[in-house]
Amino acid sequence: MAPPVNQTALHPQGVETHYSHTELEEELYETAHIDYDKVTISHNPSAAELYEDALVHESGSAITSTGALVASSGKKTGRSPKDKRIVDEPSSVDHVWWGPVNKKLSENSWKINRERAVDYLNTRKRIYVIDAYAGWDPKYRIKVRIVCARAYHALFMRNMLIRPTEEELANFGKPDFTIYNAGAFPANRFTDGMSSSTSVAINFKEMEMTILGT
Repeated sequence: MAPPVNQTALHPQGVETHYSHTELEEELYETAHIDYDKVTISHNPSAAELYEDALVHESGSAITSTGALVASSGKKTGRSPKDKRIVDEPSSVDHVWWGPVNKKLSENSWKINRERAVDYLNTRKRIYVIDAYAGWDPKYRIKVRIVCARAYHALFMRNMLIRPTEEELANFGKPDFTIYNAGAFPANRFTDGMSSSTSVAINFKEMEMTILGT
């Protein structure tokens, strides 16, 4: 048994040593108030780790005869084209082809959706963070960070995007674009601009996306 540390007259039994937090934990706290003391953050887990977490923690998960992971997505399984929104803000308003597909969302409604997504992620015991590239050409690719609550969501994005090398991951730094996936938590359908409890919204000014209700 290790001897007690930091013993004082006030704390004769000692107090717990403070452990510094990782750069990722500090960044997520700063940008999204993710409480790293309450939420376990799994950063760039392997496919095997994600399989294991899905099988252990997510009801309805299984492995097929071909080795693929089966996951229960819930009520919504598609891309919900009628629920996509783009934030109406000065830097991008003239560069979006607005219409029945690209629908406007106010900055205030965006803030509500983002807060709902982040609040939900903060209620989870564990979340997953995947760092990867969108685009293959180093000249044009962007660094993308996915923050999500389900192992199969992390696995999906790990497969969809370009996985960095170990050296690239070590020097990944801050992402160019961040996705907060809180798909198990619904949007508030009474929020201005919402048509249902599902919302997939992009904010080009903040370079962020939030996913709710799907």
